[in-house]
Amino acid sequence: MKKHNFNAGPSILPRIAIENTAKAVLELNGIGMSILEISHRSKDFQAIIDETVALFKELLKIPDNYHVLFLGGGASLQFCMVPYNLLQKKAAYLETGVWAQKAIKEAKLFGAVDIVASSGDKNFNYIPKNFTIPENADYFHITTNNTIFGTEIRYDMDSPVNMVADMSSDILTRPIDISKYALIYGGAQKNLGPAGVTFVILREDILGKVDRPIPTMLNYKTHIKEGSLFNTPPCLPIYTCMETLRWIKSLGGIEKIKEMNIEKANLLYNTIDNSKMFVGTVEKESRSIMNICFVLKEQYKDKEDAFMDFAKSKGMVGIKGHRSVGGFRASTYNALPIESVQALIDCMHEFEKINA
Repeated sequence: MKKHNFNAGPSILPRIAIENTAKAVLELNGIGMSILEISHRSKDFQAIIDETVALFKELLKIPDNYHVLFLGGGASLQFCMVPYNLLQKKAAYLETGVWAQKAIKEAKLFGAVDIVASSGDKNFNYIPKNFTIPENADYFHITTNNTIFGTEIRYDMDSPVNMVADMSSDILTRPIDISKYALIYGGAQKNLGPAGVTFVILREDILGKVDRPIPTMLNYKTHIKEGSLFNTPPCLPIYTCMETLRWIKSLGGIEKIKEMNIEKANLLYNTIDNSKMFVGTVEKESRSIMNICFVLKEQYKDKEDAFMDFAKSKGMVGIKGHRSVGGFRASTYNALPIESVQALIDCMHEFEKINA
């Protein structure tokens, strides 16, 4: 039976990226060695990381005064590295979910944190509006997409101070005005590649303004100077990122990806909004295009396990909602084909006919 992969992360990847990575694991470009065993100092790997950076810059239209890094540690390490490198007196954070809370927790180790707004009063089911960013903050941090609660900031906001964004789950899903951000980071394991590598896009002029000593590995300047090769990087995940970026370019780039993602999300949201049994959990204007969260209406709550079993029997994978929200979550990342979304919709309709 065909599987429809709605996992929130690690998540579905383009099939061609998986196949080409598998070939490279056996032998890289006819050199007689696997990608797993070549030196990260070799010309063969340098060519890989150079192309990955070049494609990333091309697809996202990253200006020349920004650096692209590929590091380890996941976005969770960036929760620490950002304040370590940038927070001198005070930072401002927008609290929109669990990942924002984790980032805030780390930042508080390095200085004062001003939470400018929070949607915690409604279990993070909306994006706050009409908040004021303090002009005396060293930076303002946002989490653009919230995988657990299904909300997303789908525009590039203006900030009077350097803006930092965790874009782990929506990078490469829409065009971004990079110039509005001082630093963007994220784990790769949603739309860019497999788990194990982290991307960072940053303007170098924001560095060197804190008076604390920074450990070598946690200093962005270290990795800028060495081109992400200060230590052995996650070579295989970087290779898969390159293959994924090639795939995005072959489809027509970020504009085409955005169009495809909106079509998928609209199909599923329209089904939810017109359903007898299912209902969305997020305020409509804050809905994520990447993580679509929904539950059974109150009178059908006792059928949650039955729907999970039914969906599993139809090949649906990864639609169980996060434990803090419950219900269901369909992650419709770049590589998820529209056929999988339609299969889920058909599954929901069939279950509704039987049970509503």
